[in-house]
Amino acid sequence: MLKNYLKIAWRNLTKNKAYTLINVGGLALGMAVTLIIGLWMQDELTHNDYFKNKETVAQVIQSQTFNGLTGTGPAIPRPLEMTFREDYMDNFKYLVMSSWTNSQYLKYKDNSISRTGNFMQDKAPEMLDLKIIKGEKDGLRELNSIMLSTLTAEALFGNEDPIGKIIEVNSQYDMMVTGIYEAIPFNNSFNDTHFIMPWDKYVTSREWVQESEDSWGNNSFQMFVQLSDNTSMESVSSTIKDVKKNLFEDGEPFNPQLALLPMKDWYLRSNFENGVQVGGRIKYVWLFGIIGAFVLLLACINFMNLSTARSEKRAKEVGIRKSIGSQRRQLINQFLSESFLVVLFAFIIGVLIVLLSLNGFNELAKKEIVFPWANPFFWLISIVFVLFTALLAGSYPALYLSSFKPVDVLKGTFKAGKHAGTPRKILVVLQFTVSVAFIIGTVIVMQQINYAKNRPVGYDKEGLIQVPTFSEDFTGKYDLMRREFLSSNAVIEMSSSSSPTTRIWSNRNGFVWEGKAEGFQEDLAWTEVSPEYAKSLNLKIVEGRDFSREFATDSNAVLLNQTAVKYMGLKNPIGMLIKDDSDEDPDPPLRVIGVVEDMIAQSPYEPVKQGMYVFDKEGESSFYNLRLNPKQSVGQNLAIIERVFKQHFPNIPFQYDFVDEEYGVKFASEERVGRLSGIFTALAILISCLGLFGLTSFVAEQRTKEIGVRKVLGASVFNVWNMLSKDFLKLVIISCFIAVPIAYYVMNGWLQDYPYRVILKWWIFALAMIGAVLVTIVTVSFQAIKAARSNPIKSLRTE
Repeated sequence: MLKNYLKIAWRNLTKNKAYTLINVGGLALGMAVTLIIGLWMQDELTHNDYFKNKETVAQVIQSQTFNGLTGTGPAIPRPLEMTFREDYMDNFKYLVMSSWTNSQYLKYKDNSISRTGNFMQDKAPEMLDLKIIKGEKDGLRELNSIMLSTLTAEALFGNEDPIGKIIEVNSQYDMMVTGIYEAIPFNNSFNDTHFIMPWDKYVTSREWVQESEDSWGNNSFQMFVQLSDNTSMESVSSTIKDVKKNLFEDGEPFNPQLALLPMKDWYLRSNFENGVQVGGRIKYVWLFGIIGAFVLLLACINFMNLSTARSEKRAKEVGIRKSIGSQRRQLINQFLSESFLVVLFAFIIGVLIVLLSLNGFNELAKKEIVFPWANPFFWLISIVFVLFTALLAGSYPALYLSSFKPVDVLKGTFKAGKHAGTPRKILVVLQFTVSVAFIIGTVIVMQQINYAKNRPVGYDKEGLIQVPTFSEDFTGKYDLMRREFLSSNAVIEMSSSSSPTTRIWSNRNGFVWEGKAEGFQEDLAWTEVSPEYAKSLNLKIVEGRDFSREFATDSNAVLLNQTAVKYMGLKNPIGMLIKDDSDEDPDPPLRVIGVVEDMIAQSPYEPVKQGMYVFDKEGESSFYNLRLNPKQSVGQNLAIIERVFKQHFPNIPFQYDFVDEEYGVKFASEERVGRLSGIFTALAILISCLGLFGLTSFVAEQRTKEIGVRKVLGASVFNVWNMLSKDFLKLVIISCFIAVPIAYYVMNGWLQDYPYRVILKWWIFALAMIGAVLVTIVTVSFQAIKAARSNPIKSLRTE
C-alpha cells in the first residue's frame, strides 16, 4: 500500500513540474535556513561542553554600587583568597586564583612567538580537566614551570619533544615545560589560554601584586572555584555574599556583594543590570531560533496554499477514488505521502545548500561549525524534523482535499465554496506579516550600527597603530625608541600608555577635591600616559594645556576628559588639586592642567566614561602608540618601523594592531546579527514571493477563459493586470499594517539595551511597507501581464 501511495505521489509531482519546483525549492530554502540556524544554536548552547566539570565550576564575581548605580564584574581583591581558604573552603573542591589573559613573548633557541595565556594556581588543570597529551597534570607545582597547549608547543618546538625544555618568557625569566595539554576548542572559554604559568610566579615577579596581598580595594584579579559535592551555586553565593563588606570597612559605602557565576552562564547569560543577572547572548539564540521557525513556516505555507489552490484539479480524482471504495483515511494517507515525498526531496536539497554555504556562514558568524555527519543524534533529529515538516505542510491540504463529496464532483456540480480561498488569504497575510517584520527589524539593526559608527570618536583613529610592550626589554627605552621612530620618517608622533586606545584597563577611586559632594562615590578610568599622548592621538585639548616635558611639575599633573569635569562637578577645573584620601602613605596630589575632548574607549553604544590621564612616572607602559607618516604608504611605514624595532629588540616578534580595526571590533557582534538577519530576511521574502508567484500562476490559469472574454470585450492589459493583482496587493497591505506595530514593539525593546541608540522614525516603517508592495507588484506582474497579453482566441477555444 505504501509503495502504491509513493508511486502515485511521484506521478503527481512529475506531472505538475512547475508547482513541484516551487514547492520543493521553497521548502529546501526554508529547511536549509532552519538547519543552519539549528547548527548555530547547537554550537552556542554547547559552549563550554568541553569541560566535564561545567556544572560545578564558577567564577567569583563582585557587584559594587557607585552613586546609586550597581556594576557587576569578575575583578576581585587578593585578600579574598586567604579568607575563602581559611573560613569557607568546605564549600569548594578547588579554588584557583588567576591573572587576566594577556600576551607574553615565548622564546626557544632562535624561535620567538607571542601567545596569550594565564598565570593560575596549580589546581587549574585539574579543575578544568585539561586533556594532558604529554607531561603531568600537576605541572604547575614548581615556580619556574610552564604548561603549553598543543598548538603553542608545535609553533615553538616543531617536532621536538618539549617536555623538560627551557623557554624564555618576555626576556625576563626562564621556564621549564612540564606539560602539554590539548588546545581548548574554539567554542569554549579559555580557548585563548595557550599557556599556563604558576600563580606564584606572577606574584613574585610583580611588586604591585605582592603589595596587594592585604589590599581589599585593589580589584585586579580573577578567582575560579569548583564546588564541593552536596552544595549548590545558590547556597554558596548566599554564604559568600557579604564576605568583603564585613571585612573591608572602607568599602561599605559601595556595598560590595560577592556571588558565583556558573561556567554554563559565562557565555550566554553574563549581562547584569544593577546587580541583577539579565541574560546576554541567549537573546540572540532565541531570536534566531524564532527566525528559523518562521522561515520554515513560510515555506510550509507555500505548500499548503498551492496544494489547496489546485483543489479543483484534484477533485475528480478524489470523487472517483471515493466512489470505488476509498476511505477518507486512505486519501489522507495518499496526500500526506505526497507531502512526505516533497519534504524528503527538499531536505536532501537543503542539506546540499547547507554544505555549500557552511564555510561562508562560518566566516560571517565567526564560527567553526562542521556538518555532523557522524552524529546519530543529528540524524534522529533530522528524521523527526522531516516528518514534522511533512505533517505541518501536508495536514491541512490532506484534510481539505479528502473532504470532497463524490456525488457533487462526478456530476460536475462541485465548486469550491464561497469562502474556500479565505484560509489561503490568511496564510498569505501571515507570510508577508513575517517578511515585513523581518525587513523592519533588519533596517533598524543596521540603523543602530551606523548610528554608533557615525558617533564622534574624539580622536583620529586612522593611521594609528599600537605596539604591545609587555617584555622587560622595553623598560626604560621609551625615549630612545621615540627618537629612533621619529628619525626613521615612518612615524610623525609617538606616545606610550598603560591601556590600549580602545579599552579601559584600570579604574580608580579614593580621591578628594574641593567641592566634592558629601557621600559622592567616584569611579574614574585611569590611564598612565607619556607627555605626547594627546598629540599622537590628535586628541583635542578643549581647556588648559597638554603635558609638556618643559615643566618638571607635570609629573604630578593630570588631564581630565569632558565627562569627568561634569561628573566631578568642576566649574573651573584648571589648577584644581585632586588628592589621595588615603591616611597611610598617600600619593602626591594631582594638579589639573587641561581638559581633553571625550574619546570612546569602551562600547560605542554607551556614554563615554569619566577618565583621568596621568603622567607615567615609572615608564612601564603597555603600549606604544605610533602615528604613521601619511606621506608614505602604510606598507612602507610598517617595513621601516619593523626594521627599527628589530634593531633594538631582535628576540621579540614585531606585533602591531591598527587602532581603527580594533575599534571596528566593537561593532562585530551587532554587525554579524545585522548581516545574518539581512540574509535570512532576503530568503524569507524569496520564499514568500515563490508562493505568491505560484498562486498568481494558478489564478491566471483558472481564469483563462474569463480573461479571454474580457479582452474580446475591449479590456486593456492594464485592466487585466489590475484584476489579477489587486486582491494580492490588498493582502500584502493588510500584512504591512499588522507587521508594523509588532516590529515596533519588538525592536523598541531590543534598543533599550543600548544607552546610545537610534530613534525609531516613521520612514523606516514606511520604507519597509513600500518595499513589500513593490516586491509584490513585481512578483504578481510577471504572470498577470503574461496572461493579459495572451491571445484570447486560444483561450476561448479550450475547455
